[in-house]
Amino acid sequence: MNKKRILLIVTIVLLALTLTGCTVPTDENGNVILITLDTAFSEVMDEGIFAAVITYPLAQAINWLEPRVGIALAIAVVTLAINAIVLAFTFKSNVAMQKMQEIQPEMQKIQAKYEGKTDEASQQRMAMEMQQLYSKYNINPIGSLVSTFIQFPILIGMYNAVRRSYAVANAKFMGVSLDMTPKEAIGAACVVCIVIYVLMIITQFLSIKTPTWLAEYRGKQEADAHHKTYKKPQQNQNVFMTYGMLLMIAFIMLSWPTALSLYYVIYSIINICKTLVIDKLTHKD
Repeated sequence: MNKKRILLIVTIVLLALTLTGCTVPTDENGNVILITLDTAFSEVMDEGIFAAVITYPLAQAINWLEPRVGIALAIAVVTLAINAIVLAFTFKSNVAMQKMQEIQPEMQKIQAKYEGKTDEASQQRMAMEMQQLYSKYNINPIGSLVSTFIQFPILIGMYNAVRRSYAVANAKFMGVSLDMTPKEAIGAACVVCIVIYVLMIITQFLSIKTPTWLAEYRGKQEADAHHKTYKKPQQNQNVFMTYGMLLMIAFIMLSWPTALSLYYVIYSIINICKTLVIDKLTHKD
């Protein structure tokens, strides 16, 4: 019951953050109100604490870096820095999330054992066996949510910062304005923006699938070490979620500035590297 309550609280908080954080302020003409180096903190504070504490410093960091390193590197440096800070606080949570992927076959075996048994005694035995499995691998299933809980508002903050940064709206990347949407780029035959958009879809897919591929690789290693046949976990629901999510992202990004596609390319690459590093550190031979 406690776990269900915590999950409910996390869901409500994340929903509240989404509703408050994803709203980008616009002027009377419908144009996004940009944050420049001259924009005062107090001006953004009037929009709400989320915009002031998260969006404002990220947008200003991009604005400050852009003249020095270019817009692509500015977005990359800020994305890398914020991910490094988040990882420092969520390392154990990220490890737990990857371990949860690895023990999927054992979890599904327990679930199959009690499939169709809805009586209280069977449900309690299943819960006890699941808890024993978590203890065996030193996993806190609720703790694995911490990473998502912390990263979600940061992700929204970076999204808003990229959309509102004056540097992003006015800088050029390879001679092209990143304020152009992929939909406009297709009509204008802008190869640079189209390539960034396609790379965004590819890297998003790789970012989503990397933990699953690593879990399967580790599962095969474990099975071979014990001279057993590795049984791949059922992925029906996960496959639907993966491709459904990709289609949704691809559709939304068509109408958003290409700068956001570039941000997600960088974010996905960092996420892939983070997953590989955590896997290496937690599976030292």
